[in-house]
Amino acid sequence: MGSRKPSGRKIRLQKKTKQAAPVPAWIILKTRRGVRTNPKRRAWRSTDVEVG
Repeated sequence: MGSRKPSGRKIRLQKKTKQAAPVPAWIILKTRRGVRTNPKRRAWRSTDVEVG
C-alpha cells in the first residue's frame, strides 16, 4: 500500500482487505461445507471501497 495516505484511511483500507479474505479451510470442514463463501468478499479492482 502506498505511503501517501492519511493513517486513518490506511487503517480502514486494511480492515476492508482483511474482510475480503476467503473463508478458512478449517471452517469449511467444521461446518461440513455449510459455509463455503465469504458474503463480504470483494475484488480490489472491480468494486470500490467507501472510505472518507
